[in-house]
Amino acid sequence: MDIFTKAVHAGDRKRPGPAIPSTTPIYLASTYLYERVEELDRIFGREAEGQSYARYDNPTNAALEELLTALEGGAGALATSSGMGAVHLALLTALTDRRKSVLAADALYGATVSLLLTVLEPLGVGVRFVDMCDLEAVRAAIAAERPGCLLVESTSNPLLRVPPLDHLARLARGAGAALVVDGTFATPLVLRPLEHGAHLVVHSLTKYLAGHGDVLGGAVVADADHLATLRSYSRIFGPVLGSFESYLAMRGIKTFPLRMERQCANACRVAAWLAAHPRVERVYFPADPAHPDAAQIRRLFAPDRYGAIVSFELKGARQPEVFRFMDSLRLIVRGTTLGDVHSLLLYPVMSSHREISPKQRQRMGIRENLLRLSVGIEAVEDIVADLEQALDRFAE
Repeated sequence: MDIFTKAVHAGDRKRPGPAIPSTTPIYLASTYLYERVEELDRIFGREAEGQSYARYDNPTNAALEELLTALEGGAGALATSSGMGAVHLALLTALTDRRKSVLAADALYGATVSLLLTVLEPLGVGVRFVDMCDLEAVRAAIAAERPGCLLVESTSNPLLRVPPLDHLARLARGAGAALVVDGTFATPLVLRPLEHGAHLVVHSLTKYLAGHGDVLGGAVVADADHLATLRSYSRIFGPVLGSFESYLAMRGIKTFPLRMERQCANACRVAAWLAAHPRVERVYFPADPAHPDAAQIRRLFAPDRYGAIVSFELKGARQPEVFRFMDSLRLIVRGTTLGDVHSLLLYPVMSSHREISPKQRQRMGIRENLLRLSVGIEAVEDIVADLEQALDRFAE
């Protein structure tokens, strides 16, 4: 079944009674009752399907999780209260019964770096960063560190590097390690990591999947080997998504492929326009034939879909000039997120990578003149016109 069809139908139309609701209802109950205690006992013991307590399961969440599982092609999913909660839970799941060591990409979202260095490392988890696009460096690091887990982003934030996930999966499995992939930027419309050997895929539901700026949530989609551990941990820690947020996320996902297809097409045109502009020093976008990871992009990405993030550097700009450019925008929203229906511009130094030291940002290639544009579903001519007038004012 095609992903456009899955997005509309998967998870819906369960029968809670004689009638079947056309969309999944919002179940607000914190606990669930049964006619006989023996039945509840079997559900608590996981010997039978059913709800007992909202931290364990909820019919609205279950419908969303079924939908997410279908989109990614996993064995099961867990909806969490935030994307970072999903990253944390996925890492803990991956490290169960494995050496407590994470080999992480040297290009990651700033909060993920902080999670590794300020939470997991002080708790005794070894952390090492490596260029995941350099397979020889990865092989050497695996041999030296013997990690229990490899952590990468399908498309890195914010410079849009694309690691060879299929090769990394083979290396991870050969070393007895789990591969965890944050698939937020690419989304399952562009790339499904489980199909290439990943063990766990993480999403920020807040971004493209829900897609309307009204949901804070995350998700982990697991393979069969890790699903039971993932759900067991969620029962203990309780980072579950609220049922209302699950409903909103599920409603948003119904149009996710349509939105994302439009956003991918818009981003290609915006990237090409920016690359030709004299006031833009450099553009980062996966469709660029000169992209350093062009070979794996051709191999892994769906045809003619490159994601909807375009990062670019303003020529000769420092923070005051960047702020002046951003303040000049009239249509594009200056916001600290991505994946919404409207275009959003973010300054990584100020927001997504603010907690990373300037020296570390420099090593990551995040310069003071770098901006990250999440391209929306507006008419692309209007997006370009807004960028053009802001670039003109920036140069004044």
